[in-house]
Amino acid sequence: MLADHLPVFNIRLRTERLELRLPDLDDLAALADRAAEGVHDPSFQPFENAWTEAEPRERARTALLWNLRLLAGLDPDRWSLPFVAVHDGRVIGKQDLAAKQYNLTREATTASWLGRAHHGRGLGTEMRAAVLALLFDGLDAEWALSDSLDGNGPSEGVSRKLGYKADGIDHQVYKDRRVTSRRWRLTRADWEAHRTHEVAVEGLDRDAKAMLGAA
Repeated sequence: MLADHLPVFNIRLRTERLELRLPDLDDLAALADRAAEGVHDPSFQPFENAWTEAEPRERARTALLWNLRLLAGLDPDRWSLPFVAVHDGRVIGKQDLAAKQYNLTREATTASWLGRAHHGRGLGTEMRAAVLALLFDGLDAEWALSDSLDGNGPSEGVSRKLGYKADGIDHQVYKDRRVTSRRWRLTRADWEAHRTHEVAVEGLDRDAKAMLGAA
């Protein structure tokens, strides 16, 4: 089995409505389908690299290949876990958790997207709460980080609901104009004070932690 060689594939995060897991090839194909169907309102671009502006078939291929690269690049000094979110047996989106030199920084960054048909039901908050439980409860983190482009109200709302506080800004260039990216930081204490979902963390053994520099 794949998990015999890559123990992080044993990790399962379970909430009231969702299971988060690292994807197999069938999961990646389903995720590509969600990308092709659309992941946000076309009137606002929430991604700095604007990958969703491609045609559906290209969006799907981009999503599939990008996440294969993330899985192939797992290393204790630099990793990104592209969890798929599964609801009622169907992949509905993805939730990333990424870190550099986690053994020293004790912090990681979250990012996500959700198939547009599943917006407005609190699933984005539930997805992020799941990886925050993995991070703080399972990996003994001190901080979680996130960011959102100015105007991305849903992402900012999730951060505020889960206890993040504003942590400065960055500037990006999109179609020859400057856009503002807002940084968010969550402490362990604020996470404990804003728990919104019960999360079961399964399969996080010593070997899986070692792959993430957290053994």
